[in-house]
Amino acid sequence: RVKNAVIVPTGAKGGFFVKRLPGEGAVGAAEVERCYVDFVSGLLDATDNLVDGLVAHPEGVRVLDDDDTYLVVAADKGTARLSDTANAVAEAHGFWLGDAFASGGSAGYDHKQLGITARGAWESVKRHFRDLGIDPARDAFTCVGIGDMSGDVFGNGMLLSDRLRLIAAYDHRHVFIDPDPDPAASFGERRRLFDLAGSSWGDYDRTILSDGAVVAARAAKRVELTPQVRAALGIEDDALTPAELIQAILRAPVDLLWNGGIGTVVKAAAETDDDAQDRASDAIRVNATALRCRVVGEGGNLGFTQRARIEYAQAGGAINADFIDNSAGVSCSDHEVNLKILLGVAEARGRLTRPERDALLERVTEDVTGRVLTGSFLQAQILTQEERISAERLFAYDDLIRALERDAGLDRELEALPSAEELAERGRLGRGLSRPELAVLLAYSKQSLSDELLASSLPDDPSLQPLAAAYFPQEVAERFGDLVADHPLRRELIATFTANDVVDSLGPTFVSRLVAEHASAAPEVVRACIVARETTGADDRWSAVERLETTASRELVTELMAGVDELVEATTRRHIARRRGRVPEAAGSARAAFELLEASIADLVPEAWSDDRTARVAELVDQGAPQSLAHAHVHRRELGLAPDVAGVAAELGRGLDDVAQAFLLVDDRARIWWLEAELGSRAAATRFERWASGAIHDDLRVAHRAVATRALAQAPGVPAGAAVATFLEQSAATLAGLDDLLHSLDLEGPDLAGLTLAVRRLQALADEDPERGAAAAVTG
Repeated sequence: RVKNAVIVPTGAKGGFFVKRLPGEGAVGAAEVERCYVDFVSGLLDATDNLVDGLVAHPEGVRVLDDDDTYLVVAADKGTARLSDTANAVAEAHGFWLGDAFASGGSAGYDHKQLGITARGAWESVKRHFRDLGIDPARDAFTCVGIGDMSGDVFGNGMLLSDRLRLIAAYDHRHVFIDPDPDPAASFGERRRLFDLAGSSWGDYDRTILSDGAVVAARAAKRVELTPQVRAALGIEDDALTPAELIQAILRAPVDLLWNGGIGTVVKAAAETDDDAQDRASDAIRVNATALRCRVVGEGGNLGFTQRARIEYAQAGGAINADFIDNSAGVSCSDHEVNLKILLGVAEARGRLTRPERDALLERVTEDVTGRVLTGSFLQAQILTQEERISAERLFAYDDLIRALERDAGLDRELEALPSAEELAERGRLGRGLSRPELAVLLAYSKQSLSDELLASSLPDDPSLQPLAAAYFPQEVAERFGDLVADHPLRRELIATFTANDVVDSLGPTFVSRLVAEHASAAPEVVRACIVARETTGADDRWSAVERLETTASRELVTELMAGVDELVEATTRRHIARRRGRVPEAAGSARAAFELLEASIADLVPEAWSDDRTARVAELVDQGAPQSLAHAHVHRRELGLAPDVAGVAAELGRGLDDVAQAFLLVDDRARIWWLEAELGSRAAATRFERWASGAIHDDLRVAHRAVATRALAQAPGVPAGAAVATFLEQSAATLAGLDDLLHSLDLEGPDLAGLTLAVRRLQALADEDPERGAAAAVTG
């Protein structure tokens, strides 16, 4: 389930194992294929089908479950070469997926050729290295690995950087150690072995190995170790058994441990070998506490137990989880299946022939892989962001875990997640969640949100249909976007794509926090978020920050990224509060207001703010931020007013710039900016304080809008500056009381009670009778 978070289907996975065969001797390929045909035929004989868009139950099957027509075969170890065979069986059965039933094959995407699984995992490695100040495309780094160059994930992974110095590796046949490899020469030799069918470490060219290198068979009784090997592995033994030598490789002091093979080889110190559930690896398994690598890339499955990942991460190691690192493989298969389904609709309508379809599939390969790798990049990026702030959001994570336990089948003990008591203790110690723990919650939150969206009307909103078209390669969307509405999995695509997009952009607790704080349903929060992103142009802003990854400091990128996140969240909250309608109507006027504010904010902000804002923009530019990005970041709070500015402008029939000026004048005079800063800086001791603080913040936004509206409404046709000045003069007595309260709060330190009272005083400005306020000002 956790790996399936990035794709449309969920449910069970199965495998194919030839257990008993007639006769004796080696099993031939033809016999394996015969068994496979029987196996796949049996599955399809009991699987619901789609015929002319309607569910058809299999003949002779008594149906006790719900309709379920989705069954696919993934290209995987051992069966990848049988994709065409499986598709032939599906087409013989008249199964609705046709040759989309089995990914890969002659008309599909070859995972090894694309190197997609390894490339996806490399996105995680690059992110880890980025946080350590290493650029694997430029800086030399050391590595040990599990696998050999003939393997898909290991082989492709070891060719993703020519700066990689592979110190040691092992597979089921050999142990390979090259203590001081030359990056260029060893990269060329790895390439040769990758292209050599069925190669092993025994085929490595000995003439380019460094002094003291060792290539030993796993069957050897003992392996004599040279001084160079001992130094490279950080050990003192003169000789070791192959199993002991593999343990030394796993414990080597290197930059990267790359898992591209098979076997659960790392467990937590408190776990037993039985807990790892992999008897074949008992002899070589090590404890996570013994690892000395800085980064782990999990291209292979189940290399670590989950508790081992957590233990390693809590000790300072950089690791995600296998279902994060190697999810690009399943994502690529999912894209292929859904692409073939859409093109199948085009074929049925006579708009595409099968040869044309096959040519199109090949032509959009780079587009498909680009989308898959973007997903891998975003998952690794959001884990980095959440790791840095999780200590501040432990209440939100506790709420999320409890909700997922209640509604989404999460087993806290099975997933090795901390108890409520442990989370509270971490809060006292200022410790957050580790990346492997966050990875589990990332996956479960995506699945849970996708299920909620699928059960709602959101996927049926015509204004959201472009989200489904955006899933497909650009050329396909341009030619056949009108057919997306007829895609049998259209609703599932929208729900899955949207859930992944929201969680990867804003984190696992974004929706659950806003649901709790606003008493809203998840689809309503998502709809408001979509509007907010359109309003603020957030996607372009995120992309602009991401382009700084290789040129700016990590601190600058982190600050700018957090700034865009804050802007989106603040705008989402405003749209939730306004209970906006469908996306185009909600986003259009607010986007216009946002663009106007962004273009003219420097002229609209009060003079007292101007110098500080200008200086801060200059600082960010000096650090490497583009001028426009720095400008928007510094003014993000004012830009977040756009939805309310647009609403008031429409309500009163005034110009956007006029209304914006009124908001900013009220903001300055009533010190709303100070109240917001105090609310934002409060460290909540309990979740109830956090919710209360959020509620006060929302009330403050409502009061701000109400005062600005009242000031403009009582002076129609009067310019904003004059209208606000007149209103504030009439409300002098109330303002004086607010000033006194804010002064006291500033002296004594604001608490929630004081901040609540201040917001009520501000609201009184909007509710006050202007004539009574003017009279009070005169007598005062």
